[in-house]
Amino acid sequence: MGKKVVIIGAGFGGLALGIRLRAVGLDVTILDKQAYPGGQAQPLRQGGYRFDMGPSLLTAPELVEELFEIAGRDRRAYLSWEKLDPFYRVYFWDGSYIDYTDDAEHMKAQLSRFSDHDARAYAAFMERSRAFYQAVIEEGLGRRLFTLRELLRFLPKALRLEALRSAYGLAAKFFKDERSRFIFSFHPLFIGGDPFRAPAVYQMIPYLEKAGGVWYVRGGMYGLAQGLAQLFTDIGGQLLLRTEARRIHTRGGRVVAVQTDNGDIPADVVVSNADFFHTYFTLLDKEALPTLARWRLRQYQYGMSAFLIYAGLSRTYPETLPHHTIVLGPRYRGLVRDIFRRKVLPEDFSLYVHAPTRTDGSWAPPGGESLYILSPVANLQSGISWADMAPRYQEAILTSLQQRLLDGLQGTIHTLSIYTPEDFLRERNCTWGSPWGIEPRLTQTANLRPPNKSYWIKGLYLVGTNTHPGAGVPGVILSAAATAQAILQDVGLSEPVRVPAPTYE
Repeated sequence: MGKKVVIIGAGFGGLALGIRLRAVGLDVTILDKQAYPGGQAQPLRQGGYRFDMGPSLLTAPELVEELFEIAGRDRRAYLSWEKLDPFYRVYFWDGSYIDYTDDAEHMKAQLSRFSDHDARAYAAFMERSRAFYQAVIEEGLGRRLFTLRELLRFLPKALRLEALRSAYGLAAKFFKDERSRFIFSFHPLFIGGDPFRAPAVYQMIPYLEKAGGVWYVRGGMYGLAQGLAQLFTDIGGQLLLRTEARRIHTRGGRVVAVQTDNGDIPADVVVSNADFFHTYFTLLDKEALPTLARWRLRQYQYGMSAFLIYAGLSRTYPETLPHHTIVLGPRYRGLVRDIFRRKVLPEDFSLYVHAPTRTDGSWAPPGGESLYILSPVANLQSGISWADMAPRYQEAILTSLQQRLLDGLQGTIHTLSIYTPEDFLRERNCTWGSPWGIEPRLTQTANLRPPNKSYWIKGLYLVGTNTHPGAGVPGVILSAAATAQAILQDVGLSEPVRVPAPTYE
């Protein structure tokens, strides 16, 4: 076979692709500038506390299981996880809350407190969500290259399912109470999208959660990255950390090598799991792309960014905070518009709080709490100077949480770090400081995203958040399947076969 593959970026997409390609015998090297595998899923340790810096939950665990089956290894020898109940708690602007779960009767009982109509509508909405899930997951739409032919084949079904509506628009068709509409439309925010313009096909996520659960991985999402990295190297892959790709060299319109500070690595195939804009406009020589291609690639619109606080507390809040919590401000549509369209920093905010110590006490010293607090914010096109704004914004968030939910919070903080959009740009090469990359809107979905296989450079491919099917851990793992399909077709190999894993005593 003799083909040499270099993957830039050891995020979940790069690791999943590396496992798939190595499983059929290709020579695969993964490079990453960071000290740890996982891409956005970096670990943070301070003062005896541990934090996941990026993704914090696992859905569709069967996609991870599949990687171990392809490699012929037993996942249990590498990773363990447990299902959460509830998946998360949502606190509303009026003080009410709902514990979001896969128990249909419990969900309907909770929704009936808002509206009897909404409780009755739950089953019909989940049936619609299931139809999207079937198309993307069960029928494999998310794991195949999304060509124009695929689009034309799927379009009649998409129209029948109202997939071209917005996620919020579909939720509003089923539910009357604004709280219910939030619960069943906010999921695009998990992948950096605006629920008011992300297409309703992303409404597959509620059923994906219901069918497969929401899971905590032992060791956190960095533990998941470690497990996949170990699998990759165990089957013969080479993982080079603290090794930054500086340039993708081409000759005659074809990739030939990846330049690093330690020298060039020859390559027949180069796959970028890095930000696509960084790939095309920083890693490639300017003359490698035609002018029309450069113009087209500049038309993509990026999604939101995030402001993160990592706080180690000297006490816990078990009655208030389950493992995952969403705390909503007084506005939904207006706040989303400020973040995505006006690109301003509003006075109010909604927050996501991750408290892994609720499930696993090892994240904090005895009696302590490890909190990850995320506020969605505009990307760096806003012009906000986070060096100036960060202290004030941090104080506003902590004060709000203390007043609404966590009594005495600020007096319990033992350690504290923040991460801003400017950090995403500087440390992770995220264009406009957006960790989710391209916004999942209708005009940037499926074959309208940057293609898994480059149109312009032979031997160059993309994997991960910016290509089909999109962001989120399940999305980038599926993107690895689509990109692997393209590469294996081009080099004349069959896709890896899932085999029974050996039993480990």
